[in-house]
Amino acid sequence: MFKYLTAFLFFLFSVSITSQNITGKELLEKTIQYHDPEGNWKTFKGKLNITMTTPNSSKRDSEIEIDLPNEFFSVEAKRGENTTKYTLDKGICTMSFNGNENPSAAVKKEHKLSCDRAHLFKNYYTYLYGLPMKLKDNGTIIDNNVEKRTFKGKEYLVLKATYDANVGKDTWYFYFNPKTYAMEVYQFFKATKDSGEYILLSDETTINGIKMPKVRAWYYNKNDGYLGTDTLTE
Repeated sequence: MFKYLTAFLFFLFSVSITSQNITGKELLEKTIQYHDPEGNWKTFKGKLNITMTTPNSSKRDSEIEIDLPNEFFSVEAKRGENTTKYTLDKGICTMSFNGNENPSAAVKKEHKLSCDRAHLFKNYYTYLYGLPMKLKDNGTIIDNNVEKRTFKGKEYLVLKATYDANVGKDTWYFYFNPKTYAMEVYQFFKATKDSGEYILLSDETTINGIKMPKVRAWYYNKNDGYLGTDTLTE
């Protein structure tokens, strides 16, 4: 009996040491294996329907189409009586407003329509819904050290990511369930003190074989002020 107990304790100790000594790149591989076990993100073709709710504002319903192999992205967003659509097809930008595919300069100015905005939406949605796989993109610097941290009463393995200057200036932290390696929180900070936001991820849905968080709730780091929620809908 003592022999088996000793072996069991040695096993537990070994697991503990392994989890403490895991490197940033090893943790990233484990979480990608959880979220995208078949490696489907790099050939992702699909549609995402997302409802964004924010305090003191009407909801925004967006239909997003992403086709990574063919370099295609589109987002059609409806808020109140207005519908805006942006498309990027191999880098070529087109837009429409309430069905008008050639909106006037006055309409563009009033509703802040621009190709820069189209690229912003593309980067936003492909980055957030491509996580954690997007952390393998060129220009991403993964810290070798993995930190154990308690956040909102739960313990996580935390991965730090920074970026080459031409990619981004913010510092990001990704919080993973230490048992399953599921991504449950991420957080970013800007250069100024008490800046940035954290995002709580809940529920889970599978799209094209990829486990994605269904609900993303955004808060300020500084005061926990609530910003809004993005929800994947059917």
